[in-house]
Amino acid sequence: MDAAPEIQRFLDYLRTERGYSEHTVQAYARDLTLFQNYFRRKRRARHPADLSVQDLLNFLSHLQKKGYAASSRARLVSALRSFYRYLVEEEGAQANPAELLETPRKGERLPEVLTYAEVLQLLETPDVGTPLGLRDRAMLEFLYATGARVSEMLGLRLADLDLRRGLVRLRGKGRKVRLVPLGEAAREWLQRYLKEARPQLAQRSARDRVFVNARGGPLSRTGFWKILRQAALKAGLGKRVYPHILRHTFATHMLSNGCNLRVLQELLGHASVSTTEVYTHLSIQHLKEVFQRYHPRA
Repeated sequence: MDAAPEIQRFLDYLRTERGYSEHTVQAYARDLTLFQNYFRRKRRARHPADLSVQDLLNFLSHLQKKGYAASSRARLVSALRSFYRYLVEEEGAQANPAELLETPRKGERLPEVLTYAEVLQLLETPDVGTPLGLRDRAMLEFLYATGARVSEMLGLRLADLDLRRGLVRLRGKGRKVRLVPLGEAAREWLQRYLKEARPQLAQRSARDRVFVNARGGPLSRTGFWKILRQAALKAGLGKRVYPHILRHTFATHMLSNGCNLRVLQELLGHASVSTTEVYTHLSIQHLKEVFQRYHPRA
């Protein structure tokens, strides 16, 4: 179904007045279309401003019964609040029923991380006697050394590397740029890859992209995901390994070894320290496990 006119105007408002990215606008569009379709199926295709708090609660209850996670319902509540605020402020609606909604509680889901021993197993899986294996080792070392997002690594340009000083320029969310240390191991593997492997792989289509695929073009997220999955299987880690896991592992290991939370925030490129604080929970959990293992009266 096409979006209702008021929803379409709201989406245009987010683009033009608020400057939201297209990715964010489309996320709002999906949530509000779900909201719209629910009331159309109920044959209550009234203007959203005519709906009551109870109508919205019934909608959220319906989603819960359909198996929507608390995190998904929380996102929908956020979308509804923004939408109704727009209706009041920009289109003259008289009431905002969404402001009375409570955000569904999310269960505390901490990111999965690897132990240092598991990291070493993963790093050692690529066959560095081949150009592709050398590339894979350099990528894995890079992610663990910097905590970079996979998208940041795949968008890396040769000019972003300062191997002499051991620094890399990363372009994060909102095009924010930060400098991050590489570390000796990652720097050595990058130097080997750039000298021994990349010249054999790169073609003109890759231009100055650091990491390229087997055909010499830019490596995609899907391509990296396949590489990581194969490496995890070969390492026999026995746990779910996904593209973001090395970022989570980097952050947790840094905190466990005494890194300041504000410094970690800068390294990860988080806009708010509250986003970084999730890793303190992981660090505390690690301390508890060590305590349970070694204290004689634990």
